[in-house]
Amino acid sequence: MSTMTAKAPEAQPAELGDLKPDAPDGTANRELNLDVVLDIPVTLSMEVGRSRISIRNLMQLNQGSVVELERATGEPLDVYVNGTLIAHGEVVVINDKFGIRLTDVISPAERIRKLK
Repeated sequence: MSTMTAKAPEAQPAELGDLKPDAPDGTANRELNLDVVLDIPVTLSMEVGRSRISIRNLMQLNQGSVVELERATGEPLDVYVNGTLIAHGEVVVINDKFGIRLTDVISPAERIRKLK
């Protein structure tokens, strides 16, 4: 004679996108647990400007050479996270170090629209 025992399901840790079935209107809501992504490192970079030059001209650059950028004086810098434009800003100096003051942050909807 064999006896079967039922095992209770083990508790799972909350993950990004877990469904929360106890919504007030009776529908399932997505509960976002951002803790799983908050410690992921990203690369933040600021771009003063760009320039396209030939390899010939690149090879002729030396100390004291000036490369003209495609951005006018006074235009805001672009701020990128992992290569995606997220804001514009201006250079500031704090305690003899450069920094950037954000003047315009790109909305999440606009960032998603640019990905398509």
